[in-house]
Amino acid sequence: MKKLNLILITCCMVLVSCSKTEEKQAIANITAKSGSTVSGTVTFTEKNGKVMMEASIKGLTPGEHAIHIHKKGDCSSDDGTSAGGHWNPTEDKHGKWKHGEFHSGDIGNLIADNDGNATLKKESDFWCIGCKDDNKNIINHAIIVHASSDDFTSQPSGAAGKRVGCGEILLK
Repeated sequence: MKKLNLILITCCMVLVSCSKTEEKQAIANITAKSGSTVSGTVTFTEKNGKVMMEASIKGLTPGEHAIHIHKKGDCSSDDGTSAGGHWNPTEDKHGKWKHGEFHSGDIGNLIADNDGNATLKKESDFWCIGCKDDNKNIINHAIIVHASSDDFTSQPSGAAGKRVGCGEILLK
C-alpha cells in the first residue's frame, strides 16, 4: 500500500510540474523622437504559447497614433529611422491586425486622450519572446509610435507619419 501511494504521489507531482509553463517577459522603454515629448513602456508577457502586449504611452497629441514593431532594435537616431521599416519576416502586405494580410509588426492605433495618454492591449499567437523562430521572435526589434494614425492600406507603412517614440524590445 505504501508503495502504491508513493507511485501515485510521484505521478501527481510529475503531472503538476509538466502543466506549469514558463512565463517570459520583454519590455520596450519608449523615448521621444522627432522633437516630441513621447515616453512610456510596452511590456510583453508570453505564457501558454501566447504573447500579451500592454502599451502605456504619454506625451502624445490627442487622437490616434500608429504603433508598430520595426525591423531593428536600434533607436539611436533622433528621428527613429535607425529602427528600419516594419518588421515583416513573412513579406506580407501592410494591413490591419488579424484582418486579411498584415505584417507581423502591424499592431494598429493607440487612441490618446485629451491629456496625451494612451493604452493598448493585444494578444498574439504569432509572436514569441526569445524563441528560435525568426518569423515570430520579437526580441531585438523596436516599437515605434507614430505622429499620425495608420490607414491600414498605404504600402508598405500605413502612412502613419513621423516617428515620435521608439523603444528597443529587450528581455526583461
